[in-house]
Amino acid sequence: MSWITVKEHRPIFYQDESKTLLDTLEDAKVEIYSECRNGYCGSCKSKLIRGEVYYPESPLTFLDDQECLPCICYPKGDVEIEIE
Repeated sequence: MSWITVKEHRPIFYQDESKTLLDTLEDAKVEIYSECRNGYCGSCKSKLIRGEVYYPESPLTFLDDQECLPCICYPKGDVEIEIE
């Protein structure tokens, strides 16, 4: 169990480890643009400010070192992201 901090939002408690970062943000009513489910990979790309995430499968789009794809990643402990 960990915390997700989104710039300019309240911290979100991450307790369901079966949910992706995107699912958790959407459940908490955080506005994040995502067309991933419609085949546009990379649309939810966000800046990873602090912490680490892991991917059960390799992302289909290029990511810089400080970027993550919330639709397919899971936090490894506390994370802080900035939604673009």
